[in-house]
Amino acid sequence: MSSLALQLDISIPSPIQRITPSWKNADDHSIYIKRDDLIHPIISGNKWRKLSFILCQLIDKQVKNVGSFGGGHSNHIHALAFCCQRLGIGFHAFIRGNYSNNETSMLTDIANWNTRISYLSKMDYKKRVRVNFTDQLTRTHGLDYIIPEGGSEAGCLSGMQQLLNEIEQPFDTMLLPVASGGTLAGLAIHASQVKQLTGIAVLKGQGYLEELVTNLIGNASVVTPYSINHAHHDGGYAKASPQLRAFCSQASAELNIPFEPVYSGKVLFALKHMLAQQRFPANSRILVLHTGGLHSSSTSLL
Repeated sequence: MSSLALQLDISIPSPIQRITPSWKNADDHSIYIKRDDLIHPIISGNKWRKLSFILCQLIDKQVKNVGSFGGGHSNHIHALAFCCQRLGIGFHAFIRGNYSNNETSMLTDIANWNTRISYLSKMDYKKRVRVNFTDQLTRTHGLDYIIPEGGSEAGCLSGMQQLLNEIEQPFDTMLLPVASGGTLAGLAIHASQVKQLTGIAVLKGQGYLEELVTNLIGNASVVTPYSINHAHHDGGYAKASPQLRAFCSQASAELNIPFEPVYSGKVLFALKHMLAQQRFPANSRILVLHTGGLHSSSTSLL
């Protein structure tokens, strides 16, 4: 385990747990969950996998102040704010939309961790991928570096290799949430243990998400075929119908695993529907990647 992982109290490898949900056709397959939600109460799931490389680079370069982008419920912003506070790095969060009169629990947490917060209009937030816009933010706010939304940049892909090193048995299919594309891109170029990757879009982004993943993969060779299922975003990012919320509650109770409606719940709900529709070959070995998403607001962890 790296010194950074020890410093941040990261618990790896995460376990792989067999589940037997009482869903139609579930008994026809072997279903498992990779419990990356157990890595850390705050830096859980794919956030550690993607941020570990980036944080090591920041420390090596003695970076003092960084910024990044996310929505009002962003797990990436939540995890990064905690890491920066713990490591003594100044952090500035650029948030899509104005939550000043409707602060989320995530925003309350990061404010308590001394994060500077700027709210961007939806129009300005679309500029987050433009170099001239990020350069302007860097100058205006005294930043040394800006991490892309979701921590999804080329360097983060290596973190997926560590995840895959923890998977010792082969699987026919792996399901995972897709929001900024980094996890799916990293797995696609490393996941030799898996025959097929199925990303479940957690936001409205058909075409857009595919482009994100393609750009992150770049010139690397795709080891594992992948696709993105857009049928289960439930209206958009952080949007959840009463039906989805009820499903998350029921699945959490039945399987004794916590699920939330932003990421993991949508993946599990998609799996239930895909099983009912017989979308998998008989006797498939299916692995669900639980990427965390349940916020802990315990400042005692600092």
